[in-house]
Amino acid sequence: MKIGLIGTGRIGAFHAQTLQQVPGVTDLVVADADPARAASLAKTLGVRAAADIPELYAGGLDGVVITAATSAHAALIHQALDAGVPVFCEKPVALDVAGTIGVVERARPGSVPVQIGFQRRFDAGYRAAREALRSGELGWLHTLRACTSDQSPPPAGYIPTSGGLFRDCSIHDFDVLRWLTGREVVSVYAQGANRGASFFADGDDVDTCAALLRFDDDTLATVTATRYNGAGHDVRLEVCGSRGTRIVGLDDRAPLPSAEPRLSWRRAAAPYATFMERFHEAYVTELGVFAEVAAGRAANPCPPGDALEALYVAEACERSRRSGAPVALADVRATAGPAAPSGRADAGTAGRER
Repeated sequence: MKIGLIGTGRIGAFHAQTLQQVPGVTDLVVADADPARAASLAKTLGVRAAADIPELYAGGLDGVVITAATSAHAALIHQALDAGVPVFCEKPVALDVAGTIGVVERARPGSVPVQIGFQRRFDAGYRAAREALRSGELGWLHTLRACTSDQSPPPAGYIPTSGGLFRDCSIHDFDVLRWLTGREVVSVYAQGANRGASFFADGDDVDTCAALLRFDDDTLATVTATRYNGAGHDVRLEVCGSRGTRIVGLDDRAPLPSAEPRLSWRRAAAPYATFMERFHEAYVTELGVFAEVAAGRAANPCPPGDALEALYVAEACERSRRSGAPVALADVRATAGPAAPSGRADAGTAGRER
């Protein structure tokens, strides 16, 4: 199987190394808006570099992985669909709702799969929590508590094009909450703050946020995020039901120093420093599944419609942050433009837990 990769920055280089480990991938070709950067990565990994994207496609591809700048995602997805090449694209699909809807509509016929990169769906902890909930082991669900905390902030130049903390960071939580519960968010109330570097406020963004989500079965969820978690990179989810609880991300490397004088456990390993460390195995699994999707041996686990649903929640949170008032998802959909909702994530196996 011959796979092309577009975008050879940090996450692109990481995905290129991962693709070399995926069974069935025998040929990898990389490309970048900066040909020298693509050539440098190709030399490091012992793979081929294309001088530009037309050359990448001219050689024939079985699939393409898009890890370029966010602003280029939508155009690159359309280009892959025009070429009839199955595509994996890191989130987000586009910088805004309109661009995302455009991709959803273009990909709707379904003959060429478009898989969006929400790697938490492939993490062993999230999958175990989902199974415990769906099996009834936890009883009916009442509360979800999700957090995504970066150890240190991204470069200042990243912020103006990131889409903001809710769309760039918390969107992973919004997606995985839909996927795990099989429910839809109906309203949000969100706040944001800036306690760190001035470039967040200068970029009309926040470095810390919190949101309260209400689902269509009255389950409540809190979602928090920050760019400044000095203890380490921290991604966790508490799934709390009437008969039991599961905590995702509570492992030996969770950055949770206790203030209690007596403990029955001690952390033995260094905390995670980045999301790539925290979700390394999930990324490997995710790209392995994409290879199966591209080969026609597996159904698409994360189509663009699911990414649109998560973006609607992020958009509602951003509107709430700016207005200081709760926002209904129905209002966001009504002003977003014409696109039929994708339906619940994994609606075929979703059911009411109460």
